[in-house]
Amino acid sequence: MNTRNLVALSLLVGMGAVLHAVMPGFFLGMKPYMMLMMMFLGIILFPEKKYVLLLGAVTGLISGLTTTFPNGLLPNIIDKLVTSFIFYGLFLSLKKFRSSIISVAVLTAIGTIISGIVFLGSAYLIVGLPGPFAALFGTVVLPASAVNTIAMVILYPVANGTMKRTKNTHQTKTISN
Repeated sequence: MNTRNLVALSLLVGMGAVLHAVMPGFFLGMKPYMMLMMMFLGIILFPEKKYVLLLGAVTGLISGLTTTFPNGLLPNIIDKLVTSFIFYGLFLSLKKFRSSIISVAVLTAIGTIISGIVFLGSAYLIVGLPGPFAALFGTVVLPASAVNTIAMVILYPVANGTMKRTKNTHQTKTISN
């Protein structure tokens, strides 16, 4: 694993954790997971299986440890691991449209919905839900999908531009040394 990539992924997870901490819960202790959007951004910027596994595991653990959902640790870990690989598969299937802001936005919306379904499904089976599945899906997952998609539309061009500039700077330094 490239140390440079690990540092970038750590920063994304860290920023996601901070955003997650400041985001208020709004229905039965559940809240949108900005950390999930940062996981998606990490997968888009570093689309390799080893990074997807690392992002899914770390994001699941941190979101599970900081969740306001009752007994949400295990459902969070399951959710983020499953969702990270589904998102990765969907991202790879796009081939020539991967870097399109529209593709990234649609993937983020779909990924957030998949995450919500996996989380609520696993929570239902493992610890139970604090309310009806449909109510939680409609009041938490769908709004979270909208918020994550809007945030991704804003953050992706910035992150992508930064990555391109960083790679060019690194290549220039390597060539000149």
